Amino acid sequence: MIFGKEAALKKEIIKIGKKLYDLRLVVARAGNLSARLDNDNILVTKSGTSLGSLTLNDIIKVGLSNIENKPVTSEFPLHSLVYKNFPHKVIIHCHPPLVNAYFALYSDLKTLTFETKLYLGNIPVVAQDTPAITKPELVIDALKINNLVVIKNHGVVSIADKFSDALYLIESLEEAVKTASVARLFKKEILDDLDQELKNDLTQDQSYLMFSKEHIQAIVDLVNKDEFISQKGQELDLTLRLAIKLDGTDKAYRFNFEKGRIVKLDFDADAPFVISAPAEVWELVFLGKLDSFVAVTQGKMKLQGQLAQLSRWYVPFSRLFQIFKQVKIK
Repeated sequence: MIFGKEAALKKEIIKIGKKLYDLRLVVARAGNLSARLDNDNILVTKSGTSLGSLTLNDIIKVGLSNIENKPVTSEFPLHSLVYKNFPHKVIIHCHPPLVNAYFALYSDLKTLTFETKLYLGNIPVVAQDTPAITKPELVIDALKINNLVVIKNHGVVSIADKFSDALYLIESLEEAVKTASVARLFKKEILDDLDQELKNDLTQDQSYLMFSKEHIQAIVDLVNKDEFISQKGQELDLTLRLAIKLDGTDKAYRFNFEKGRIVKLDFDADAPFVISAPAEVWELVFLGKLDSFVAVTQGKMKLQGQLAQLSRWYVPFSRLFQIFKQVKIK
């Protein structure tokens, strides 16, 4: 008989499997689930099981480095590599039908709602040539950008600390795809022309050392020249102190906003709102591959202060983060 944490996790896996099946995010014997048991072991669904009708015997305990010839899912190499590279505790791999249909035709998610922009951001899409994921390292690279990744012509992989959070990302993506599809019925060009105003000119030759004073000052100069931020800053009274910090260093910069204009740049993190992250995450942000709001909601970046308070300035800040990538880094 199994007691304690292992028994509780198995019950969670059974519960989320049934919910995925009931939501038609997985059918038949497709998809697989896992949960971190401890530093060396995980619980994972057996090969050939139906997530909608799992039993305790369909979920097995395996070591991350040694599966001991157990009948694990064919996607075990992916699950193992995820747990070795990330601290997250659960993985959902399933095949949402609308998501699969959409990304079989399009390479980018056209975000039509603020909720999609805030919680999903840019969804990475990984090419797939076989029925099973044979190049899990590509998925690992994509998961550094977003906790939700689309595997083209196959399905999605979602990671989190709780199954509910991993599921919410998948549900949100399925709903976003549905919204974009319905919008296209009203205007067929919507998937081609959406958000053109947010596309940036990346033709400048000058590049800077990331998080150097010259790098941040170049961003400040562009922000203060941007008419959209100026307009929205006036309308929304964008007046606050916001700092960005590079983890593991003493590098921090404080933007002092007054009605959308950065009137002063200070070199500290003395602000009610501080966004911090390690260098590899900031690099993704400055390259335009990772949305800062999404990074905060997914735990890739830390925020000191309340996200809800910053959200009132979501529109100008979204433009601010778009401007980040206009300044090239070395």
